[in-house]
Amino acid sequence: MSAILADLKKKAQAKSQKVVLPESSDGRVLKAADIILREKIARVILLGDAAKINELAAQIGADISAAEIIDLKHYARAAELAALYYARRKHKGATLEEAQKLMTADPVFAGAALVGIGAADCMVCGCVTATAQVIKSALFCIGMQKNISLASSYFMMVSPDKSFGENGVLFFADCAVNPSPDAAQLADIAKCTADSLKQIIGAPARIALLSFSTKGSAAHPDVEKVQNALKIAREKYPDLEIDGELQADAALVPAVGRLKAPGSAIAGQANVLIFPDLDAGNIGYKLVQRFGKAEAVGPILQGLAKPVNDLSRGCSVQDIVNTVIITELQAEN
Repeated sequence: MSAILADLKKKAQAKSQKVVLPESSDGRVLKAADIILREKIARVILLGDAAKINELAAQIGADISAAEIIDLKHYARAAELAALYYARRKHKGATLEEAQKLMTADPVFAGAALVGIGAADCMVCGCVTATAQVIKSALFCIGMQKNISLASSYFMMVSPDKSFGENGVLFFADCAVNPSPDAAQLADIAKCTADSLKQIIGAPARIALLSFSTKGSAAHPDVEKVQNALKIAREKYPDLEIDGELQADAALVPAVGRLKAPGSAIAGQANVLIFPDLDAGNIGYKLVQRFGKAEAVGPILQGLAKPVNDLSRGCSVQDIVNTVIITELQAEN
């Protein structure tokens, strides 16, 4: 675990939030729950049949005795879960009967509903569940932050070169969710990522809207989109420290920033990079991770009213623990 993650772990331990891990049939989840409970990172809720969960835990040597296990078929607050889903989805034709069935049959939707009714502070899943289903459960059962138009994601990139970003830490967005955000959506992604950086590492965000152009060096509709995103962000969120459009070197390297964007307070100083589309974001973070030897923590979802995070289906036990640490820090005290 890197120094930054070790520091975040201490902060999570101090918060002691309640996280629901709905995929209790996966051994990785139970091993992660063992670590989370033993190291007092968070309180844990597991969903499913207690006998089956405990049997699997015993087989793999995971101590989950301190976890709360909820059998959805016998949960005392099951009616609240169904009522929440029905209230949020009846305008789309959902019936109360359908809501009741879903809340007993689908642990991911039920887990999101537990967060929605306040029985849990946050949820982490995705070991066996597709990303689209995880996001859908959060949107249907929790919803969005006020005035934010879309859910998005960021990666916390921890570079061995401490000269970049915030002592080597940069937030990249959106690298996992939205294929082609428009200008208004880029502005909202920038706002959410700025809030995420401040929330997680406690530093003010210096946001660069990235492009293949710097300050009009090229003319193209894709450049205009980023320019419009800057205009929208400055009007909607006047307190943001943000600039664009900037090429990556102009955003990150002070000498290049002074040359290409003289007078910019962000050029050469950025700790948040907003990519113009998912192609650029996904390729960019993987290049930095592989060639730059940076640790990539995420993707972490943002923009939701309460925190839910998705895991890769190929995730390790430590990936689950790390994601729980970040997710817990997203939750309100």
